[in-house]
Amino acid sequence: MELIDGLPPSAADMRALAFAGLAHFTTMRVHRGGVRGLARHLDRLVIDGRALFDIALDTDLVRRRIREAIADEPENVIVRVTLFDPSLTLERPGADASPRILVSPRGAPSGSPSPLRVRSTRFGRQSPEIKHTGLFGSLYERRLAQRAGFDDAVFVDAAGRLSEGPTWNLGFVHDGDVIWADGDALQGVTRTLVGGASETVALDDLPRMDAAFASGSGAGIRPIASIDEVTWPTDHPAFDRVRAAYASVPFDEI
Repeated sequence: MELIDGLPPSAADMRALAFAGLAHFTTMRVHRGGVRGLARHLDRLVIDGRALFDIALDTDLVRRRIREAIADEPENVIVRVTLFDPSLTLERPGADASPRILVSPRGAPSGSPSPLRVRSTRFGRQSPEIKHTGLFGSLYERRLAQRAGFDDAVFVDAAGRLSEGPTWNLGFVHDGDVIWADGDALQGVTRTLVGGASETVALDDLPRMDAAFASGSGAGIRPIASIDEVTWPTDHPAFDRVRAAYASVPFDEI
């Protein structure tokens, strides 16, 4: 059940979130009350809460709010934890903040996600180091890519260096090694748990890559079949190793 500070959210609360959008969040996959990389998700909330709202977040309280929201949910669920302060207005976003904790569960997808066909686009998220709710630009680029017949977009800078997708990190396999595009992007929890080196990867480098994939807490490891005209096998044996590395991470109880 979606809850804000342990209670059903009011229409006024949700209007404030929708209209101002001054908020940050993390998304995690919960299985039987446990989360891979839970401490990293909580650390993200703490760091972003300090950067955005100048607060010291109580992570024990966050965990309690999550437990309350998933009490009647299935054992496998996607949970988004959003922090925002409805009292911060468009005119006075600089006032002292007391963020509220919104926990939004949704059903977790089953099975393996299909490979992605991706179009590159010149774009970069504002303040990419913060996992904030300002998704208009990212989702607009995803929409444009889908309207053009692709599944998603991937972002490049003026020099053609790749960074991330709208809601996922971008990884490659090269000579058997996992590397991550080191453009201006949020370093996701799944990326951190899987491990691997970060390198500058430009559009011109794509043909020398052996495989490509997207990573995120919701879908895990998702093969990328193509970026623009460059294609890769979606059954590269390195994917089994990457998925096994992720699956080996223990669940931490909320």
